Amino acid sequence: MAVTRRAALVALIGTLAAAASRSMAGLLAVDGVILAAIALDLVLAASIRQLTLSRSGDTTILLGQQGTATLTIGNPGRRQLRSVVRDAWQPSVQATGPVRVVVPAGGQVVVNTTLAPTRRGDKAAGRVTVRSLGPLGLAARQASRTVPWTVRVLPPFLSRKHLPEKLAVLRQLGGQHQSLIRGQGTEFDSLREYVIGDDVRSIDWRSSARRAEVLVRTWRPERDRRIVIVLDTGRTSAGRVAGAPRLDTYLDAALLLAAIAERAGDRVDLIAVDRQVRARVIGASRTQVLARMTDAMAALEPELSESDGGLIASTLLAAARQRCLVVILTDLNSTALELGLLPAIPLLAARYRLLVAAVADPRVAELAAARGDAASVYQAAAAERARAERAGVAARLSQAGVGVVDAPPDRLPAALADAYLSLKSAGQL
Repeated sequence: MAVTRRAALVALIGTLAAAASRSMAGLLAVDGVILAAIALDLVLAASIRQLTLSRSGDTTILLGQQGTATLTIGNPGRRQLRSVVRDAWQPSVQATGPVRVVVPAGGQVVVNTTLAPTRRGDKAAGRVTVRSLGPLGLAARQASRTVPWTVRVLPPFLSRKHLPEKLAVLRQLGGQHQSLIRGQGTEFDSLREYVIGDDVRSIDWRSSARRAEVLVRTWRPERDRRIVIVLDTGRTSAGRVAGAPRLDTYLDAALLLAAIAERAGDRVDLIAVDRQVRARVIGASRTQVLARMTDAMAALEPELSESDGGLIASTLLAAARQRCLVVILTDLNSTALELGLLPAIPLLAARYRLLVAAVADPRVAELAAARGDAASVYQAAAAERARAERAGVAARLSQAGVGVVDAPPDRLPAALADAYLSLKSAGQL
């Protein structure tokens, strides 16, 4: 049961009127009439127990965009339902507030709730609260009911804006590679007539025997390369750089790289790991890889513990048995890497082509340049020390044959894509 503001206003007016008459009997009579009206309003209000509630609407929403959750209210009773409906969601979903709904007897009404989520992940609907008002508007029946529904909030893929530029570079590389080459280690393309200067090892004797001329095989660079993207979801990925967790930048960079690699004809796999494997997308088709990666990334959150470098290495070795490009998105934190991934780097570098990408904090560069007062000088010294440690880690990785991409959040996705395209251009994939 709930009492409305109208009932409180009527009670106030009645009390003031009775008080003006200075009659206790008049006051009791006014109160009795008000209570009777409230009771009558409750009796005449439509029953909530009979209502049927069901959901539909969006099941996925990109972070930063809006979606809609639809609630259908059916009223099988004989009385019209005059109500206020509140569809509750988690605060980060930022759902619109309560709405007034009138459902005719035997009819149904659709209530649309706008969702504007501010965080990734699976967002479950809360309880639906219905307040059924009586015809006098003095009192209402109220009840809450659980109507299950879940919306998955996906990464926003902000780096999509770089895709046309990178694909143009990829098409240029593809045009350069259209010239066919002879020799082994590439993908067979076609047969053509032998000319002086051709390698005799490329002669197809079986095909030549069927025809009057000597034929040689032509080859083209292989397209079906494999890229394994490893997301370090350990403690360092929770650090906020330029207002966003490092993990969010990792996701954005991984999506851009996957989109370009998919257009290049390469296979892309994803592993997210810290002290356990959090997500795995292995063997997805080129048409499905982006959708599956985005879906797997949606629920990822940083784990506030150090990542297990041994687990990362063993998971990689089990997932990729042949040489391929492995892109590890992690932080160049000397302490975390010493305890985690660095001991496994020599083994991985001998097996794969390694590329490590990290988010650089532009604030450190700003502090290193400050010299205004004594406090700024101390901060600059600390920033320079941090930069030196980071550069030392990058140098150790480079000496082990590992490529390093270290860039601020707004530039990391494009820088990682450029590194991939450079490897592609140099024929190192």
